Amino acid sequence: YPAAPSDPMKTLALLLCLLACGATPPLAQDTRPANKRAARTYLGFDRNVYPGDANLPLLRKTFWYAGYWLNNPPGEETNTWTGKRSLLQSAGFGFLVLFNGRTYAEIRKARAAELGRNDASAAAQAAGKEGFPPGTVIFLDQEEGGRLLPEQRAYLHAWVDRIHEAGFRAGIYCSGMAAREGRRKKVVTARDVRQNAAGREIVYWVSNDACGPSPGCVFPQNPPPPGASGVPFASVWQFAQSPRRKALTASCARSYHQDGHCYPPGFGPAQRLHVDLNTAMLSDPSHGRTLTK
Repeated sequence: YPAAPSDPMKTLALLLCLLACGATPPLAQDTRPANKRAARTYLGFDRNVYPGDANLPLLRKTFWYAGYWLNNPPGEETNTWTGKRSLLQSAGFGFLVLFNGRTYAEIRKARAAELGRNDASAAAQAAGKEGFPPGTVIFLDQEEGGRLLPEQRAYLHAWVDRIHEAGFRAGIYCSGMAAREGRRKKVVTARDVRQNAAGREIVYWVSNDACGPSPGCVFPQNPPPPGASGVPFASVWQFAQSPRRKALTASCARSYHQDGHCYPPGFGPAQRLHVDLNTAMLSDPSHGRTLTK
């Protein structure tokens, strides 16, 4: 196409001429500097039970990446994700690699640091067996919110150090919501972990399903960035859970199914395929994909 003339009337005449001839005007380009453009974000899901091979193509139409458990998820006696990494990658998914950590009740009965190292070794061994490459971010699932107690901190730090020694990167899934600590104080688990990490490199996947900042059970092509969770250093934000927590999601209850779960497009209660929703700045937040020949 010729360059647009500077005279507005001539520009209009040129566009009318192009349309009359059956041509399509050139698309407008974003001329803003790269650092001023809106950053791309990516929608993903996680769930404790593997969704099934046959459901991957339909899920991939909505999601860029999937949570992937290396051991038994919370409340589960088996891990149905085992052996599914290559199939998920072939379907086009990136990964959020997860290892189910210990509760405080378990940690306080053991030698915390030794338990952390042993669990990290198990996580690294499982990641390698599943085919995840060196440098993959493995997130430790820390379900209990609030300020970490000394035993929990010793467990976490030992886990992080051992994960790095094994050639992987350490992450943590934890609360990004303020929890009451006494009458006047509040603490956010993610901030507490970061402030006491003693220089350790940790990738943060935070949970905050309160509406707002959470938009609820919605599936935008460009979801809000992780920093909108209220934790600016978060790399991943889990913004919806199944089932929804009623006290936190009253203002966005209509976005969930009437049974309280969040179902992705194309699925419903009959399939029982409810999900938790996540947003990240990368389509493969754990860097778990491998090159294919």
